[in-house]
Amino acid sequence: MADATTNNDVLNFELVSPERKLMSGAVYRVTIPGVDGDFGVLAGHAAVLSTVRTGVVEILESANAAPVRVFIAGGFADVTPTNCTLLAEEAVNVNDLDAAKLEQDVRNLSDELSVAKEAFEKSKLQRRLDVTRAKLKAIAA
Repeated sequence: MADATTNNDVLNFELVSPERKLMSGAVYRVTIPGVDGDFGVLAGHAAVLSTVRTGVVEILESANAAPVRVFIAGGFADVTPTNCTLLAEEAVNVNDLDAAKLEQDVRNLSDELSVAKEAFEKSKLQRRLDVTRAKLKAIAA
């Protein structure tokens, strides 16, 4: 990634999930799926603390770079004029998602949901099903 000390147009960015730190370094722009809509973050952005919905984060390492697309399953974004930290409940590079496996997971989760009895169990299964469907949508986009 670019060196933040030599370019005023870069933003220090970290993407962290419970399992690991996925990204850390200087970037040009990050587009985040906020609960009130997607928002872009560049260096100099106003300070913001936002809840993040399930969706795809797009990271541009430079103004002309192809975006790195990372699927996230909700979380929080902390933005300052020089930093953007994204704490995600789950995060995976879109290129690492397997459509066939996800389609099978949708079928399995739908079957499990149809026989679930307890409200809590149904709620957990529905959340997993929603996230899995969102991953499929991220691949297709």
